[in-house]
Amino acid sequence: MKTILEYLENSEKKHNSKVAVIDETGRYTYKELVENSKKIGSGILEKIDKGNPVPVLMEKGKETLSTFFGIVYAGCFYCLLNPSLPETRLKNIINTLNAKYIVTDQEHSELATKLVNKDYILLEEDLKNTDINQTKLNLIRQEILDVDPLYANFTSGSTGIPKGVVVGNRSVIDFIDNFTNIFNINENDIIGNQAPFDFDVSVKDIYSSISKGATLVIIPKRLFSLPVKLLDFICENKVTTLIWAVSALCLITTFHGLDYKTPKSVNKILFSGEVMPIKHIKQWIEHLPNAMFVNLYGPTEITCNCTYHIVDKSLNYVKSIPIGKHFPNEEVFLLNDKNELIKDTGKTGEICVKGTCLALGYYNNEEQTSKSFIQNPLNPNYIDIIYKTGDLGEYDENNDLHFLGRKDFQIKFMGHRIELEEIERAMEKIPEVERSCCIFNQEKEKLYGFYVGKIDKKQVHDYLKNNLPIFMIPNKITQIEKFELTKNGKIDRMALLKNIKK
Repeated sequence: MKTILEYLENSEKKHNSKVAVIDETGRYTYKELVENSKKIGSGILEKIDKGNPVPVLMEKGKETLSTFFGIVYAGCFYCLLNPSLPETRLKNIINTLNAKYIVTDQEHSELATKLVNKDYILLEEDLKNTDINQTKLNLIRQEILDVDPLYANFTSGSTGIPKGVVVGNRSVIDFIDNFTNIFNINENDIIGNQAPFDFDVSVKDIYSSISKGATLVIIPKRLFSLPVKLLDFICENKVTTLIWAVSALCLITTFHGLDYKTPKSVNKILFSGEVMPIKHIKQWIEHLPNAMFVNLYGPTEITCNCTYHIVDKSLNYVKSIPIGKHFPNEEVFLLNDKNELIKDTGKTGEICVKGTCLALGYYNNEEQTSKSFIQNPLNPNYIDIIYKTGDLGEYDENNDLHFLGRKDFQIKFMGHRIELEEIERAMEKIPEVERSCCIFNQEKEKLYGFYVGKIDKKQVHDYLKNNLPIFMIPNKITQIEKFELTKNGKIDRMALLKNIKK
C-alpha cells in the first residue's frame, strides 16, 4: 500500500452505500465521499503542481474531509488552517508553507482574502462541481510514493514562528494498521471525533475509520462546553469509540455527567495529550466497566503515538497510569545527558523514538529539523535517524514507561505542546514591554505571564489574544518592576514559581 487513498477506495468497494462520515449538516456515504474527493482533486490538479502543500481554511466537517482526500488525489498534501486562530498566526503558517493557493468555503471566504490574493482562493463549493478527470488522476497516482507527504500540522516554535510537522503516507499507514488491529477497531465501530482537524489526535479518528469501513461522527465543537448535550449526542449516534484528549473526558466527569447519562454503546476509550487524573478515569470505569481504556503517548513528530498502556481495572495506579510499551515497528528508549542508554528501573532519561513512524521533518525549516531529528548516538555505522522528544521518562518494575514531564521550557497544556519561549517572544513584540517571562505551574495546570514595561496588562492580554491561539494565552498576566536573576544572570524562574504558590 502506497497511499491512504487505498484505504478509502477499498472501503468504498466493500461498503459503497454505508455512511462514511456524519456532521451537523448531513452525511456522506463512502461512494459520495470518493466521488466528491475525486472532483475536488480534479479541480486542484489544474491549479497546483504535484507535491505542494495546500492549506485548507475550513471548520472540520464532511466537506473538509473530502477536501483533504481531494488534495491527496491531486498528488499534494493538506494543512488545516483553523479559522479560530489569529490572522497573524494563519499568515505565518502560509508564509512557512510558501503556499500560493488556499482552499476555503463561502463561510470563510472573507477571511481568506486577508491571507492571500483573491485570485488564489479556491472555493470547495466550486471544486466539488468539477468533472472528474480520471486520466490525470491515474497519471498522478502512478507517480505517488509511500514516502510522499500526507499532511502538515503546525506546533508551537521557540523562535516565535510555528513549526510545520510533515508526515508521510507510509508513516500513517504503518501506524494505523497496528493501531486498529491492537484495539480491534473494525467496520462495526462508530468513532466520535473530538479533536480539531489541525491536531494529530484527529488523524487516528479519520484513518482508523476510513481504513476499516467504520463511520466517523464529527461532534460539534460547541458541545464540549455542554456536557449534558454532549452525552445526549453520543448516545443518539450510538458512538462506540472515543479517541479523545484527556481534558475532554475530564469535562464530563468534572460535572458528573455520567450520573446524568451513561453512553452504554461506548466500548473503547483511548486518551492522550495530558496526564489522566486517577479520580476521573475511575469515574469512567465505574460507569463503563466493560469498556477498554487505553493511555496513549506520543508527540506529533512520530505520527500520533509511540506507546500505549491498556488500563488494568484491577490495579490501583497509586503513582500514575504508565504510558506503557511501544507500538509494533517502533523503538522507544531512554537516553541520559551523555546519550547513554538507560535500561534500569527508576532512572530518568529523555524519551527517544525511531522507526517508520518518524515525521519527514519540519517544513521549510532545516535548522529545527536537524536539531530534533538526529543520528542515533548509539549507532555510528549507518544513517539511523531518531527523534528526541524532550520528554522525560522512567521504567517501572514491569518495564512499563512512565512520563515524568518536560526536559526544557516546552510544556503540555490543554492537550497542546507549547514552547514557553514563543509566548515570551510574542509579549516582547509589544513596544512597551521591555522583558517578559512565562511560567507553567504543573500542579495548578495554569500558565502565568510576567512582564516589565509601561503598559496595562489588559492591553498585553488583548495583543496576545490577537496573535496567539487561545491555549497559549496565560491564565494570569502580571506586571512587575524587575525580574530577579540567578547567579548566572538568567531570570530566576524558581523565584517566580514560588510567588505563584504563595
